Amino acid sequence: MPFSPFFRMALILGMLSAIGPFAIDMYLPALPAIGAALRADVGAVQWSLTAFFLALGVGQLVYGPVSDMVGRRPPLFFGLGLFTLASVGCALATDVHTLVLLRFVQGLGAAAGMVIPRAVVRDLHTGTEAARLMSLLMLVFSVSPLLAPLVGSGVIALAGWRGVFWVVAVAALAGLVLVQRALHETRPAGQRVRSSVGSAAAAYTTLLRDWHYLGLVGIGGCSMAGFFVYLAGSPFVLINHYGLSPVQYSVAFSVNAAAFFASAQFTARLGRRYGMAPVVKAAASGAGAVMLALLAHYLLGGDRLAVLLVLYFVASALMGLVIPTTSVLALEEHGTIAGTASALMGTLQMLIGTLAMAAVGLFASDAPLPMVVGMATGALTGVALTWITLGPAGAQRIAHGAAKDIAPERRP
Repeated sequence: MPFSPFFRMALILGMLSAIGPFAIDMYLPALPAIGAALRADVGAVQWSLTAFFLALGVGQLVYGPVSDMVGRRPPLFFGLGLFTLASVGCALATDVHTLVLLRFVQGLGAAAGMVIPRAVVRDLHTGTEAARLMSLLMLVFSVSPLLAPLVGSGVIALAGWRGVFWVVAVAALAGLVLVQRALHETRPAGQRVRSSVGSAAAAYTTLLRDWHYLGLVGIGGCSMAGFFVYLAGSPFVLINHYGLSPVQYSVAFSVNAAAFFASAQFTARLGRRYGMAPVVKAAASGAGAVMLALLAHYLLGGDRLAVLLVLYFVASALMGLVIPTTSVLALEEHGTIAGTASALMGTLQMLIGTLAMAAVGLFASDAPLPMVVGMATGALTGVALTWITLGPAGAQRIAHGAAKDIAPERRP
């Protein structure tokens, strides 16, 4: 049976969004092996992740406004091409410093696939329909954390860690073909007339003065910070501390990712029934409570892998309701500068996550407590920010925006 146009668009955008994260998730099981091969310690190897995330954040600041000025497709071509070349360079790197530099360049290329699909969602839809498309996009996107660690383990077993980068280079080439053949331009020339460097600067100024927007971005950023800390620390904790094999680690990572993306499919349905702001408040608060319980377990001397995996599975499911919903709400009022708003959102969230990852990296070891402290701190900060941003005034603002979206549809 042929796919509907709605699902086909989600499939295309999800695949483009997944290319960059695929380069992260396939890479995770190889981190200990890379450290051994390049004679680098845990902190140095983790910098190859940090550099990627820094570039992923900074690059979005450029791609968003450029996509508003020239359309969505040209920046995607450029970014995917840059990503491909950097991936080849990573495969040939002979020391950790070169690898870190090339991972930064690779992140600059991957930024296009992160920011532009979100802008395309806003080009096409608003409200719960945007949430539905965003959640479907994330369902396709979920292929990366679900399968990439397992694929990475297989590639590493057959071709070593360098093989991972050859595989992601091929994936980027496939993305170029996909953009050329299947993605139509959603930012027509008439909408680009007023877009310029000056208008981009003015748009960033407007967004940075919008505390409601910044609060929503921060809620998602705090959720992502906890995930980034887990992303960087879990290979060493689960493999070195708890003794899992790379394949077992990949399965454990994939199960948590499955919880996130499965729950994300309920965002539109729950948003229509209860309202998007109440969904965010309930899910963020629940995730904070679960992470507080996990932190208490380790502070009281516990050290059980099952507790870590089960509680983080629940927290991941709750965060699957928070991140896509806050993304839609943050872009809701900024449709005319959707690319720029998406870019700033992605950049700020990446920087929050990267700073959290770098801070925890200062205390990084194979022990789980530093990682758990970082994860819990992100979740609890997100809870506080949720109740500040989505208090009575914030919820009323969201409801007013939803009414404006619905009103035209009711006209005869």
